Amino acid sequence: MPELPEVETVRRGLAPVMEGKRFVAVDQRRPDLRWKLPERMPERLQGAVVERLRRRSKYILADLSTGEVLLMHLGMSGRLLIDGAGTAAHVHERAAPGKHDHVIFDMEGGVRIAFNDARRFGAMDLFAAGDEAEHPLLRALGPEPLGNAFNAALLRARFAGRKTSAKAALLDQRIVAGLGNIYVCEALWRAGIAPARQAGRISAARLEILAAAIRDVLTEAIAAGGSSLRDYRQADGELGYFQHGFAVYGREGEPCRRDGCAGSIARLAQSGRSTFHCPACQR
Repeated sequence: MPELPEVETVRRGLAPVMEGKRFVAVDQRRPDLRWKLPERMPERLQGAVVERLRRRSKYILADLSTGEVLLMHLGMSGRLLIDGAGTAAHVHERAAPGKHDHVIFDMEGGVRIAFNDARRFGAMDLFAAGDEAEHPLLRALGPEPLGNAFNAALLRARFAGRKTSAKAALLDQRIVAGLGNIYVCEALWRAGIAPARQAGRISAARLEILAAAIRDVLTEAIAAGGSSLRDYRQADGELGYFQHGFAVYGREGEPCRRDGCAGSIARLAQSGRSTFHCPACQR
């Protein structure tokens, strides 16, 4: 499933063709994705202007001139792909929608955006802007790891007394929003923390290193366009390339890349997910 860097990369790709632009037409080609799509979604979107496009955790949120918010979630295989150079000729030359293009946005300026989702684990919703704090997908989310509220002090407060593993704690969206399996593995390696270590037993000094590592790995991944594993593509259809810089993820049996470490990357199962780490230098 796309994680925070992939979703942020898609948001940044969409912003120039959506922010300040009006929905000219909306073609909803099926009644549901993971869940039923909002009632009268095409009618509610048509004519609305996207005033701001933002991200909350792994969700893309479009603030609309109508006072509603359009929520979009990519799920496991969803993609938001841009088509169109903004010319009338290009619009007339467009191919027919693909089999898995379930929702199509024609935006002011001639750009078409298709929500393509082969496995239909993605989602869309429309809700009143004032209801965001109570939205069932958003209300329990913790702070953003790239926001001002995220730091070592917050981790120390949220981890206090927890016997759960460091990895499980970081994957808990109530503690910090948007982190997933890949970047938690990478951040824990950078901080030298074993993924199975109890969260409540990590020192304050090590939490300072961890908070910085989380920020750094996410920032670098966003700059690289995310990590292209299986279905993920950027909004322009291009692949991200951060996966070429993985220190641990997917590198089982390969040498550790930490200077001075002679260990090899190992894989262990935690809550049904593969965790990659270096037993020699992560404590």
